[in-house]
Amino acid sequence: MNEILTQLKNRKSVRIFEDRAIDCEIKEKILHAAFEAPTAGGMMLYSILDITDQTLKEKLALTCDNQPFIAKAPLVLVFLADYQRWYDAYCYAECNPRQPGEGDILLACADALIAAQNTAVAAESLGVGSCYIGDIIENYEIVRELLELPDYVLPAAMLVYGYPTESQKNRKKPARFDEQFLVFENKYRRLSLEEHEEMHRTRNEKSGLSKENIYESIKANCNRKYMSEFALEMNRSAAEYLKNFRPE
Repeated sequence: MNEILTQLKNRKSVRIFEDRAIDCEIKEKILHAAFEAPTAGGMMLYSILDITDQTLKEKLALTCDNQPFIAKAPLVLVFLADYQRWYDAYCYAECNPRQPGEGDILLACADALIAAQNTAVAAESLGVGSCYIGDIIENYEIVRELLELPDYVLPAAMLVYGYPTESQKNRKKPARFDEQFLVFENKYRRLSLEEHEEMHRTRNEKSGLSKENIYESIKANCNRKYMSEFALEMNRSAAEYLKNFRPE
């Protein structure tokens, strides 16, 4: 297996960092990896906020489902799906542009997330750990005010970076579902009850859980993730953001 594939296989989320700064040269390499990411039509429909203000880090840690490790991270980047920049350019060029719509912002979200993943891969190659913070989507009104976001910009992802502690390096990476349940030829196929059971059984076995825990683990995931207060808040916030992308 080549070096890149090995790093992709080994990479896992890191939430505990050494008390050690990321120097400017490493930081620039991580940022510049984002700029090399694939992008729709060469438009680079994203902006990146480098969060250096400690007070702002602490506010984001609280707003993003109260996760204190965010404030302790040496590097915090927010990836914004940004159609404001091109919309402004069209206005300055007197193109008489329509207002951006939901499709435009979904395209911008794709650009932002691809750029974000490039930084995660680059960081891993440099010995720097990272963790995605999906909760940046929460608390629309607070986040928009904190980051001074205009109408056609929304936070697609936040990542925190730092050098992992030994305990984080040694922590086992969570098991993934097997390929047969994820990859289909040509057309989508819903899984049967038996396939669902097999999918979760095999992953649970990789994680050291017993067969009897299949449905317990699914129910726990549903309560902890899908039915949680933060998931409901993310949906509310996303709906509020998207209101800006519905032309009247």
